[in-house]
Amino acid sequence: MAEKTFREVICDAMSEEMRKDDTVYLMGEEVAEYNGAYKASKGMLDEFGEKRVIDTPIAELGFTGIAVGSAMNGCRPIVEYMTFNFCIVGIDQIINNAAKIRQMTGGQWNCPIVFRGPTASAGQLGATHSQALESWFANIPGLKVIVPSNPYDAKGLLKSAIQDNDPVIFMESEQMYGDKMEIPEEEYYIPIGKAEIKREGTDVTLVSFGKIMKLALKAAEDLEKEGISVEVIDLRTVRPLDFDMILESVKKTNRLVILEEAWPFGSVSSEITYMVQQKAFDYLDAPIKRITTPDAPAPYSAPLFEEWFPKLENVKEEIKKAMYVKS
Repeated sequence: MAEKTFREVICDAMSEEMRKDDTVYLMGEEVAEYNGAYKASKGMLDEFGEKRVIDTPIAELGFTGIAVGSAMNGCRPIVEYMTFNFCIVGIDQIINNAAKIRQMTGGQWNCPIVFRGPTASAGQLGATHSQALESWFANIPGLKVIVPSNPYDAKGLLKSAIQDNDPVIFMESEQMYGDKMEIPEEEYYIPIGKAEIKREGTDVTLVSFGKIMKLALKAAEDLEKEGISVEVIDLRTVRPLDFDMILESVKKTNRLVILEEAWPFGSVSSEITYMVQQKAFDYLDAPIKRITTPDAPAPYSAPLFEEWFPKLENVKEEIKKAMYVKS
């Protein structure tokens, strides 16, 4: 075991897969000479050369399209966006080409490609740099969507994503690149579409994913001191969703709270809520609660942003409401 940061395991995962398969390559803005905007590709240019670690112009539509075309012709590209907000410039290539090419060609072409970069907020970056877009992509048949919450999961999931024969959206967080964790020396993979129980509990199920998982785990830790046992599930993959694990947990705890950093309308929590009431309604002892950001763009102002972002006290209060416990 060795302690590594989130950015280091991203680099390790890409490098390990590139050593095995010379059709895998990385492209994006500043990934080569600058070692990546977040230093997540540090040293890769030196090891793999400029034909496999490619600096691109500031032209997401262009290099996304090039990557999709190369994936259709035998390569396995990894496309890095400085932030997923920027991929919107090239979103036609992702949604209308990468996601649909297998079906539209009757399986003659597939598109093994990974689109990766930071999602959601990262402090005072303004509304156009602070959007949680995972539910957007999860709405598109043909795309897989991964949002890891820690370095260990990130490495295993990214390696699986690179080997997958379908397009994968791999969403990170600028605020997690410095997070550290003990990582095994031996190679490992984590299957796409499998959630994980991060904390066992008996009273209420709390589902979350991505960097806001830290808030979920802290809330569970605090509430344990008050006699409330919270089972915390990390989705890890948003599409396909591991509904089976959620349903089994709800059947045990009889209560569900969902926490995500996204707008409420058409969110991941909306889909989970529908599926649980459809398949486990008779097990529920209380209405499903969800905690999201307000239905408004992220403010730039620090005090307004603090009010906009879900807080620990919000999470604990909603869990107590699900338990019919007065705060």
